[in-house]
Amino acid sequence: MKLLRPAAVVAAILLAPLAWKAGPLAQAAGGVPIFEYDPTFPKPMRENWAIGPIGGMAVDRQDHLYVVQRPGALASNERFTGADDTPPKADCCIPAPPVLEFDQAGTLIHSWGGPGQGYDWPQTEHGVFVDAKDNVWLAGSGEKDAHLLKFTREGKFLQQFGKPGTNGGSADTRNLGQPANLTIDPVSNEIYVADGYRNRRVIVLDADTFAFKRMWGAYGNKPDDTPIGPYNPDAPAAQQFRLPHNIAISRDGFVYVADRPNNRIQVFRKDGTYVKEVFVSKRTLLQGAASGFALSTDPQQRWLYMIDGANHHVWIVERQSLRIVARFGQQGLWGGALNVPHAIAVDSRGNIYVGENFDARRFQRFLYKGIGTPKAGTIPPTTMVTR
Repeated sequence: MKLLRPAAVVAAILLAPLAWKAGPLAQAAGGVPIFEYDPTFPKPMRENWAIGPIGGMAVDRQDHLYVVQRPGALASNERFTGADDTPPKADCCIPAPPVLEFDQAGTLIHSWGGPGQGYDWPQTEHGVFVDAKDNVWLAGSGEKDAHLLKFTREGKFLQQFGKPGTNGGSADTRNLGQPANLTIDPVSNEIYVADGYRNRRVIVLDADTFAFKRMWGAYGNKPDDTPIGPYNPDAPAAQQFRLPHNIAISRDGFVYVADRPNNRIQVFRKDGTYVKEVFVSKRTLLQGAASGFALSTDPQQRWLYMIDGANHHVWIVERQSLRIVARFGQQGLWGGALNVPHAIAVDSRGNIYVGENFDARRFQRFLYKGIGTPKAGTIPPTTMVTR
């Protein structure tokens, strides 16, 4: 497919929703997914554990939830580390291990992670993906992070791609540049990396040998690290990613990339051919609205759920049309509210898990209640969206 250039991009954008207005009386054909906050998840963990900001989340084929949290972010606050001092300064707390695995009941099954023999643990824990063989893949977004790690679900180290501190930019095929997230295509056994906080590309590798396969930037362009300045919602669409923050592959073979500061999700074929895009909360500045997303797990994968860390929402998008139909979530630290959502996952039952950054440092489950019309009193309230 021919790649779009600036003039053509304007036409393409007209196919995507640009400005959205929320209204409780708006209707979407056939209704929208409805979710309810689950106060029973997770079950209490060790009393003296402290949880850091949530970097990433994933669900495996057993519907177990993997949460990657950042204990290093707690190091400067003795109220979260005082129990680990010599002598202890209080009964609580010590930072929990970086990787936490929970079953459907919310019970902690495994916990592990951190520096060890034979591998380089990331400076800043970020993305996580569990493949069809139950291998757990991790990405880090720290300043020196340029690598991926592969472990068993119990935390045994298996493989590493890349070496910290050796980033060579978006043309480097042997290292990454503060990668944000990844996914694995079970059909081709390839890793797709949203790479990321320093580089501006999607890079694809063989999942066994780490052999380089291909890469691309926004609109399928060749990745280019030339600074493009701050985001301007009134300027022509940026021809490069500002920060590819999340990535997923649908069962019908499309690759979805969340370009966070550009407030957009772009869709590609597996070879990097650009297909289309949608802007969400296009006038958002801060660090952008397109924080990440997860695809629904129904057979057609009808829905795409996008977390918006700047506006504290989950947006509900019809995947094939990229039509935004609803949202839920508002800023708050009480159960069912959202505070800088940073990670999202969906299980086979359609339940959504959202992990939060900064003040909240928590993860919540929202139970899927089917397709319908939002009703007053539901926590969280869902708002229909129309043009």
